[in-house]
Amino acid sequence: MVSSETTCSLIGGSLIILLIAGYFGQHLLPAPKPKIIGLDLGTTYSCVGIYHAITGLVEIIPAQRNRSCMPSIVSFLPNGTILLGYDAFDHLETNPKYTIYDAKRFIGKQFSSESIKKLQNDYPFELIRTDQGYVEFIISENGTRITPEQIGSLLLKHLKELVEKYLIVSKIKLCVLSVPAEFNEEQRQATRKAAELIQLKVERIISEPTAAALAYGLHKLDHVRYVLVIDIGGGTTDVSLLSVQGGMFSTQAMAGNNRLGGQDFNQNLFNYILTLIDDNNNQKIDPNFLQHLRIEVEKCKIDLSTYDQCLINSKWIITRDLFEEINQDLFKKILEPLDRIFSYINSDINEEDDDTSNRLTVNNIDEIVLVGGSTRMLKIRQLIETYFQKKPNIEIDPDVAVTHGVSIQAGILGGVWPLTISATEVRTAVEKIHIET
Repeated sequence: MVSSETTCSLIGGSLIILLIAGYFGQHLLPAPKPKIIGLDLGTTYSCVGIYHAITGLVEIIPAQRNRSCMPSIVSFLPNGTILLGYDAFDHLETNPKYTIYDAKRFIGKQFSSESIKKLQNDYPFELIRTDQGYVEFIISENGTRITPEQIGSLLLKHLKELVEKYLIVSKIKLCVLSVPAEFNEEQRQATRKAAELIQLKVERIISEPTAAALAYGLHKLDHVRYVLVIDIGGGTTDVSLLSVQGGMFSTQAMAGNNRLGGQDFNQNLFNYILTLIDDNNNQKIDPNFLQHLRIEVEKCKIDLSTYDQCLINSKWIITRDLFEEINQDLFKKILEPLDRIFSYINSDINEEDDDTSNRLTVNNIDEIVLVGGSTRMLKIRQLIETYFQKKPNIEIDPDVAVTHGVSIQAGILGGVWPLTISATEVRTAVEKIHIET
């Protein structure tokens, strides 16, 4: 009969063997390839990332032209060719009627006939309202239509295939998706459908602010209770106040401007350059030149985050001071969502109450996270730092902070080593405060 001491020794020995095998397995055997990918289908840009076992590193797969993200643009040419990302961006001026962008603004959302007429003024391509109130886009002269979900699926398919090629695997079947915190259930399901159209099963959908906070591991820090995520992308500005308790994120307030983003800064600079062009003959400017100018303007804006000046078309010198002067009206609007967040949170407190201990102030914000490429602008960073008297988190490239977070979540769901503490997102009924431009 085996004694209890012998049994304990056998169990202890087995555990030691397992630990040793695990150690050598982690260090000597090749790491398993990621099976779940992290996808950020953005309004303006889209990205994909993977979480590597053993190293615990997140890798953002270059989407196009050696850049982390690709424009969320699809262009349908008369010969049947479909172009994506930067290739589609190159046709914004030359093929405006059938080059679709901002599709995410319409996904899973119903519109009245009147609102569609108003929105049509903002877009060169045709918006069609279905009988159910959803939007479809015309993509050919014969009236062929496409839905926002189908536009999203084309972009997601490109990103999925990039990962498959990079990892040398036949097929990726699983993903984690990010969506704006304001998305309701219908919009979330429509985004899920975009993935399912290309046979991608969505393991989880998490909000973009939660993904950004997860990227920085803020759910694991004992001192963090309030996190403010400031997301300024190509087309929108969104501010989300998150409460963190026991590894759980919950949204306390949201405010933003759906018509304030990097594209608006570009457009102001673009318009300024047009005023410098001598056009005494009142001739229409060549669309190819306009497209080239848009590319130059975007490059200039990016350069001004590093250098004091840039050169557009080898002719016009734009200094950072001039850029900030041209866009001074937009910079003033950046802080408005922050003011509205604090006003909303403190709205139930009696203004005449002398006890201010219950009021949420900038001093209560433990961490500030910047998301979106437009937060690279030094003026925006200065405004935010001055507002809070605190430096924001900028260690992770703001373009891919959300992708970084969803990739970590993908790794957690995939159960890969090293095991990471997962954050839990608690859905709330908070509605976004919309600031109209």
